[in-house]
Amino acid sequence: MLFPTVTFAVFFLIVLPVSWSLMRHQRAWRPFILLASFVFYGWWDWRFVFLLAASIVVNQVLAVAIHRAEPVPVRKALLALAVAFDLGILAYFKYANFFLSSVDNVLGTSWLTNVTLPVGVSFYTFMAISYVVDTYRRELVPAPPMRFAVFQAFFPHLVAGPIVRASELLPQLESPRDPRRVDTSRAFFLIVSGLFLKVVIANHLATHVVDDVFAAPNRHSSLEVLVGVYGYAVQIFADFCGYTNIAIGVALLLGFEFPQNFASPYTAVSLQDFWRRWHMTLSRWLRDYLYIPLGGNRKGRLLTYRNLLLTMLLGGLWHGAAWTFVVWGGIHGLGLAVERATGWRPHTRAQQWLGRLVTFHVVCLGWIFFRADSFSRAGDVIARLFDAWGRPSPLVTTSVVLAILVGIAGQYVRPTALTRLLAGFQRLSVVAQAASVAVALTLINTLGPTGVAPFIYFRF
Repeated sequence: MLFPTVTFAVFFLIVLPVSWSLMRHQRAWRPFILLASFVFYGWWDWRFVFLLAASIVVNQVLAVAIHRAEPVPVRKALLALAVAFDLGILAYFKYANFFLSSVDNVLGTSWLTNVTLPVGVSFYTFMAISYVVDTYRRELVPAPPMRFAVFQAFFPHLVAGPIVRASELLPQLESPRDPRRVDTSRAFFLIVSGLFLKVVIANHLATHVVDDVFAAPNRHSSLEVLVGVYGYAVQIFADFCGYTNIAIGVALLLGFEFPQNFASPYTAVSLQDFWRRWHMTLSRWLRDYLYIPLGGNRKGRLLTYRNLLLTMLLGGLWHGAAWTFVVWGGIHGLGLAVERATGWRPHTRAQQWLGRLVTFHVVCLGWIFFRADSFSRAGDVIARLFDAWGRPSPLVTTSVVLAILVGIAGQYVRPTALTRLLAGFQRLSVVAQAASVAVALTLINTLGPTGVAPFIYFRF
C-alpha cells in the first residue's frame, strides 16, 4: 500500500479514529494496530504476512531465551542463531537470484530461479537484529510478545523505515498515548512536505529526465546526462526523504515519535558529514552493529580503514544484490578511508564550500552505479559525460532545472526559517490549517505527474 494514494487515505481514515478510541484499552489497541499493520503490509502480497509473522515469533522467542540464559557461550550461541535466521531471510530473498545468476555466468548453466523480494524485508529484519543484539548486550529487556509484535510490524515504518530502535519505540508502547500531546500541526506539515518531495520533485525528475538518461545514455547529449545524474541525486533524496517525512507524520498522528532520518545531506562538507545526514537511522545501525563490532577505530589505522571499507561494502550489498551496489559502497568506503588518512577537516568558509562541492560530486559518482542496472550502463553514463557536448538537449527543460535547484537549494534553508514557518502554521486556526492543507494537496496533485510511482527504497 503506497502512502500517496486514495487506498491509503481510506485505510488511514479508518485506522486513525479507531486507534484513538481504543488507545486507553491497550489489550484491545495492540491487536487492532497489529492487524491494521498486517493489512497494510499484505495489501501488496498477503503471503508475505506469514514471513513477517515468522520473523516476529522467532526473534521474540530467541530474545527471551538470550535474556534468561546465564552462561556466556549459550547466550552467544542463541544470538548467533537469531542473527543467522534474520540474515538467512535476507540472503534468500535478496541474494538467491544474484548468486544463481553468478553461478550460471561462470558455469554456463541455467539454474536461475525467480525469488520475489518482499517489500521492506531489510528494514524490519534490521530492526529485529538490533532487538536481539541489544538484548544480548544487556541494554534491553525483552518486551511482552504483543508489544514486540507491534514494534516490528508498526505500519508507518514497516516498508521503508526509518529504522527505529527498540529503545526508541518500545517505551512509547508501554502506556496509552495522550492525544492532547500530539503535535498535529507538525504532523500535517511533515506529511504535506513529504508529498511535495515525492510527487512533485522526485516523480517529475524521474519521468522527465532520469529514467530516459539511464535507460539509454548514448542517445543523449553530455549536458542531458549531467543533468540526469544531478536529477537522480535530487530524485533519490526527495523520494526517500519524502517517504520518511510522511512516515514520521503518520506515526505522529497516531501518537508516536520516530527519529529524524535526513538532515540536509547535500550540504555535507565531507563524506563522514554526509553519512551523519543521509539515512541517519541506517548510518547509526551500521556504526553500532557492524563498524564498532568489527573494531571501529580502536585497533590502529590500517584496521580502521579496513573496517570503514567493509562496513560500506556490506552497506552496499544491503541495498541490493548487484555488483553495482558493491561499487557504490566501495566508493564511499574508500572516500571515508581517505578522509580519515588525510585528516581532512574544513575550517575556513572557502574550505567548507570546496568540501561541499567535492563531496556532492563524489556522492553523485556513487549514485551513477547505484542507479545503473549494470556496469556497462554505468560506464556508458560516465563516458557520455565527456563525449557529446554541444548536441541538442531537449530534456534540459526549465521545470527539470527548477526541480533540481529546489531540491538542492532547499537543503540550505536554515532550520530556524523552517521552525518559524511551522510556528506560523501552528498559530492558524483549525479551519485555516485545514484550508491550507487542502490547498497544498490540490497544488501537489496538479503539479505532480499522472499516477504515483513506487518509492525507490521499497525494493531494498
